[in-house]
Amino acid sequence: MDFPTRHPNQPLPYDPSYEIEEEDEAKTIAELQETMRGIAETVHKDSGHAPRGVHAKSHGLLRGQLRVLDRIPPDYAQGLFATAGEYPVVMRLSTTPGDRLDDKVSTPRGMALKIIGVPGERLPDGVGDSTQDIVMVNGPVFLAPTAKQFLGSAKLLAATTDKVPALKKAFSAALQGAEKAIEAVGGESATLKSLGGHPETHILGETFFTQVPVLFGRYMAKLSLVPVSPELVALKDKPVDLEHKPNGLRGAVVDFMSEHGAEWELRAQLCTDLATMPIEDPTVEWTSPWVAVARISAAPQAGWTHGLSQLVDEGMSFSPWHCVAAHRPLGSIMRVRRAVYAASARFRAERNGMAIAEPVNLDHWREH
Repeated sequence: MDFPTRHPNQPLPYDPSYEIEEEDEAKTIAELQETMRGIAETVHKDSGHAPRGVHAKSHGLLRGQLRVLDRIPPDYAQGLFATAGEYPVVMRLSTTPGDRLDDKVSTPRGMALKIIGVPGERLPDGVGDSTQDIVMVNGPVFLAPTAKQFLGSAKLLAATTDKVPALKKAFSAALQGAEKAIEAVGGESATLKSLGGHPETHILGETFFTQVPVLFGRYMAKLSLVPVSPELVALKDKPVDLEHKPNGLRGAVVDFMSEHGAEWELRAQLCTDLATMPIEDPTVEWTSPWVAVARISAAPQAGWTHGLSQLVDEGMSFSPWHCVAAHRPLGSIMRVRRAVYAASARFRAERNGMAIAEPVNLDHWREH
């Protein structure tokens, strides 16, 4: 493909030709659905409960308020961020596996946002909804460059589901040691972290990234969520004691949020050059500037309760395809996620006997 010649700092308008369907993409989607269903079925058989295929265990469930900033630069004032306004938001902190493991099995952390009451044209599969989901992980790039390789990683994950938890803890400890050795010389291994080698640090100190691009009005962007309140910033890389604490990350969130409010900045990074910031390879870290478009604040609150888990973990699903058309997901990874996320939600609803729906407000939050 010949890429347009542009000023290096000028964002590139979206064109459908930038998205290129992978060979056998439909087959990859079908196999990924089967793989994720297999993870959920395995856990359901062993526990009597159907979880998400990934990010099954929540560590924090927060209610916040998203405020679109004033005077955003015109190129960044797109879609949801075109007009200043405030929206209630649900924040779900999690880790990646599809089974609920001891936190000593330390894997990458996720943050899913559900912004409520967002106006704008919807995609056909979300007509009537008013939510905008943003799904993020605490690393700037995705582990797999293609949907087919993503499927391969998912199959490896499926093969270990509900297998020898004690062995997983020992393996995770070894991987953490290897990751520390790499970081001591200035490196980092996303693979080691994904397998259980993530450092045992406070989940609220993390910066989160969409990793994979979305439409951003007339442009293309990746998004990040960055701690900005001093108490949150102080948690960056802060060790958390997980010894004999299978839910230690959750406890750390509860302890913090019961005493402190928190504030994050939501930032956008626009694609300015397809050659160095590709749409179809999310393993490449983009290099354009990050620009703040919104702030999210959360007052002191419970942080996690069983009632909130029923409301959010069981009663909601998070998908980048819960969105306004102006922020449609882009690329093969996002395309295969579309059917997979929907199928996962249906499976959970059927097996758990609980309806999953998009909220229109958070009026009942305090009851939980």
